[in-house]
Amino acid sequence: MHRIERVLRHLELSSSLEHCHSAQQQVPQLTAATTGSLFTTEKHTTTMADPIRVCVTGAAGQIAYSLVPHVAGGNMFGPDQPIILSLLDIAPCMGAVRGVEMELQDCAYPLLQGVIATSDPNEAFNNVDFAILVGAFPRREGMERKDLLAKNAAIFEEQGKAINAVASRNVKVLVVGNPANTNCYICKHFAPDIPAKNFSALTRLDHNRAKFQIAAKAGVDISAVKNVFIWGNHSATQYPDVFNGTVTVDG
Repeated sequence: MHRIERVLRHLELSSSLEHCHSAQQQVPQLTAATTGSLFTTEKHTTTMADPIRVCVTGAAGQIAYSLVPHVAGGNMFGPDQPIILSLLDIAPCMGAVRGVEMELQDCAYPLLQGVIATSDPNEAFNNVDFAILVGAFPRREGMERKDLLAKNAAIFEEQGKAINAVASRNVKVLVVGNPANTNCYICKHFAPDIPAKNFSALTRLDHNRAKFQIAAKAGVDISAVKNVFIWGNHSATQYPDVFNGTVTVDG
C-alpha cells in the first residue's frame, strides 16, 4: 500500500513537471502571437543623463511648494534630466518639509531619483549643481529695514559658507528671498571660491511691473517694450532704468 502511494505521488510530480515544461515552451509562442497588441517582445532602451543635484531653500513655504513640482517634473531642466532634490528649511519647519517630500513621492515623478529633506545647510548643499534660495526672513509689522537686513544677513552668510564648503565648484545660485540683491551679495561674499558670475538675484516681479506700466502709458502690448532694467532691491529704493528702453509703436 505504501509503495502504491509513493508511485502515485511520483506520477503526480512527474505530471506537474511536464505541465510546467510544456507551459514554458508555450510562452515564446504566446508572446510572439501577441506582439503588437498589449504585449510586446520589443525592448525600448533610453539613455538617461546623470542626475543633477538641486537644492531649494525655504522648502516649507508656499513659493517652494509651487516650485518643486516644476523642478521634479522636468519643466525647469528638461524632460530627460534626472534630478536629486534637496529641501532645506529651519528645524521647526521640518514637519511641513516632510509633508512636501511625501507629496513628491506620491507624484512618482520619473525624473526624481531622490529627495533629501534636512535643516542642515551642509547636507542640503552637498555637491549641488543648482541652488534656489527661496527662504528668507519676512519683514514683520514694526520691524525696521535694518533689522530685516540683519536677520537675512545671518541666513545668507550661513548658506554662503555652506555652498562654498560643499557645493559643486560650478554651482549656479539663484536668490529669490527678498531683499534679493542684498541677500545675493551677502551669499556671494561668503562663497569666495565660487565664481561671482554664478550668482544672480530674481527681480522679475519689479521688471514685469515696469514693463507693464510703460506699455500701459504708451498704449502698446508688453512685448513692444524692450531693454528696461531694474537696479536695487525689491523696495522703495529700487530704480527702474528706462533710459536705454525702447517702445515699438504700430509694428
